[in-house]
Amino acid sequence: MKLKSLKLTLMLFAGGLLTGEAFSQSNAPTEINVVTTAVPFLRISPDARSGGMGEVGIATSPDVNSPFWNLAKTPFNESKGAVGLTYTPWLKRLGLNDVYLASLSGYYKLDDIQAISTSMRYFNLGNIVLTDFSGNDIGNTRPREFGVDFGYSRKLSDKVGLGIALRYIYSNLVGGQNVNGTTYKAGNSVAGDLSFYYNGANEAGNGFSAGATLTNLGTKIGYTTDANQKDFIPANLGLGAAYTKVFDESNKITFGMDFNKLMVPTPPLQGDSVGLAEYRSKSVVNSWFSSFTDAPGGFSEELREWTISTGAEYWYQNQFALRAGYFYEDKTKGNRKYFTLGAGLRYNAFGLNFAYTVPSGSGVNQNPLSNTLRFSLIFDFGAGGSDTPSEE
Repeated sequence: MKLKSLKLTLMLFAGGLLTGEAFSQSNAPTEINVVTTAVPFLRISPDARSGGMGEVGIATSPDVNSPFWNLAKTPFNESKGAVGLTYTPWLKRLGLNDVYLASLSGYYKLDDIQAISTSMRYFNLGNIVLTDFSGNDIGNTRPREFGVDFGYSRKLSDKVGLGIALRYIYSNLVGGQNVNGTTYKAGNSVAGDLSFYYNGANEAGNGFSAGATLTNLGTKIGYTTDANQKDFIPANLGLGAAYTKVFDESNKITFGMDFNKLMVPTPPLQGDSVGLAEYRSKSVVNSWFSSFTDAPGGFSEELREWTISTGAEYWYQNQFALRAGYFYEDKTKGNRKYFTLGAGLRYNAFGLNFAYTVPSGSGVNQNPLSNTLRFSLIFDFGAGGSDTPSEE
């Protein structure tokens, strides 16, 4: 990183220290009211398959990255087990080479109806030069964050599965540093996921599937000793559906759509000191339920807090895949809108997926993944079995 002021800004944004107070007190129009959280890296698409489909993953066919999207899909994998690794450059469009997200996932089926899994996300923000309000150097830091989880999933029937996961979250942005009179420390949190999956496909692979997830249900995270300054983590409700059409032995296509909403309080509007105090003091459990009714703009604003992902995946002879997708977020809630493209290859036990985010936006509205190529490498323990490449 080169620009000192940019470094600190990027660090605070990517790490999540900017809260609802920072946005509501800005000079932006009051109708712009972005829901913010700490550790937002937990909501970055962590694999290239879903990344190429506009971040669709809740109800698509199960694969090694199911622990990230919908753990309940895992027992429906045909393979005994698999391991996947993904590398995602971050802010490449700005010429940054030391900021990236790496993810690792794996599962193992205990039998035909239950599976265990694990996954890890590691977000490295590179080297940051800290400055005070006068622009004077006050030290260097290498902020980093990670989340690691372990899960168990089980089929309730041939069509229905449930999953549960426990996650540990670590965020060290400027730990041990004194910035403008405030001493920061590393933040820690514990969270859990609950997942549901319905597989309505017939024996030929045709049919609908659906899923629902509650993710990152956990404690607030703090970067100082002040308990009143703890921030919400990105608890999320996800709903997804997908439809697969198998044309013949060589050709099939899947269409999917996901809806996601952060179960986090909507920040109060500028000047609402009472609302800000209530926002800060709200309990975690209360925030999950109130997040569906607390928007200052009422029901219409609540609807704008949902993001929409749509995507398609085409497989030829279970060896080559093409993908495309679109992600939409309302302009008053972050204004992320972008297209994605992707491709996949599979040969025996190995698979390789690529995703590309089409450049979009400019300035503060620029997508951090614009013009970025990310890739996933997959090793399938069940090679030679009945596993289908479309699952990877």
